[in-house]
Amino acid sequence: MSRIGLWLVGARGGVASTVLTGLAALSQGKTRPIGLTTELPLFAGLDMAAWADFVAGGHEIRTIRLADAAMDLATRSRALDPDLVEQVRPELDAIDHRIRPGALHRVGSTIAALADPGVPRDDSPRDSIARLRQDIEDFAASEQLAHVVVVNVASTEPAVDPSRLPATWDELEPTLDDEACPLPASSLYAIAALESGCSYVNFTPSLGSLPEAIDQLARRQKSRHMGRDGKTGETLMKSVLAPLFAHRHLEVMSWVGHNIFGNLDARVLADPANKKAKVASKDHLLREILGYAPQTLVSMESIESLGDWKTAWDHIHFRGFLGTPMTLQFTWQGCDSLLAAPLVLDLARLTDAARRRGEVGTLHFLASFFKSPQGVAQQEFIRQFEMLEAWVKGRKT
Repeated sequence: MSRIGLWLVGARGGVASTVLTGLAALSQGKTRPIGLTTELPLFAGLDMAAWADFVAGGHEIRTIRLADAAMDLATRSRALDPDLVEQVRPELDAIDHRIRPGALHRVGSTIAALADPGVPRDDSPRDSIARLRQDIEDFAASEQLAHVVVVNVASTEPAVDPSRLPATWDELEPTLDDEACPLPASSLYAIAALESGCSYVNFTPSLGSLPEAIDQLARRQKSRHMGRDGKTGETLMKSVLAPLFAHRHLEVMSWVGHNIFGNLDARVLADPANKKAKVASKDHLLREILGYAPQTLVSMESIESLGDWKTAWDHIHFRGFLGTPMTLQFTWQGCDSLLAAPLVLDLARLTDAARRRGEVGTLHFLASFFKSPQGVAQQEFIRQFEMLEAWVKGRKT
């Protein structure tokens, strides 16, 4: 049976350590597959890898051990079962040996400050890509892998306007020799993966493979990619609830969302430059679903004591029949990493399944997994999921 590589960017972070703990537990039958979309009956006949077929590695800028990161989630955040972490510790330790230093080009000062002194800081973008690519290719060769799916689960970088980038790969490629190249590390990882013929999935709001020029590279290399920003909690609820107001012709006057959490991602997003990209990703879908722009406010605050637990409180002020104002409020509380991890595993599985079907370029059928799905205007979750259903059944989406 083919072995498939799962290469995580940000491999010792909260999401990655949860993904890898879960992957080991699933492979050994130590947990039930709750939360995994690909375990629904719909996917029973799909040609896709089993959990035990995956081999993991990744890039990271910090030196914390993977098992220690998982145990921190278990003890400080009470998000994982400490006994389960101990049971899969040998697998996590083995993965640790396959993690390599990441890249820091244009990640912003807050992320750069987290990096170990041994992480290269002065490489040109092209040199960084060459190093990252070699790491991925060495991983594929040493583990005898049929395919590698690279998934970016690193911290959110400062926003980059893709419209200001060269429109074609032939124009963008020469800029990689220039230290002033505007591409952030997430895009360098994407280029390294795609040049190697691997797949790339951007689970963050960072630029990643969004530029049209990088999509051209993916098609040239007969590879595939998708992003951005995993749709896990509050925004998932928006994509389900907003159509209710649209279809019942109720006028949303304002929608306020306040988020508090205390993990490493919260610390990074406390930096206004990094927060800007995340807020934009969470805020845009309302006007696209409703067809107009109500007053909106999205706030995110770091509350250290909460650890990996995130609370989102939303206040929706809408106008009903005869102009009467009404209010809907909801509170969403969940463990950030546990909401994200099954999506990452599903995305790895489905991206490899697309490779088995010979698909290249942007994988639009994965839109339901993302807040800002690349190349997809549809923002309603149910409509997005119908795209996935149609793809699984082999119909044209």
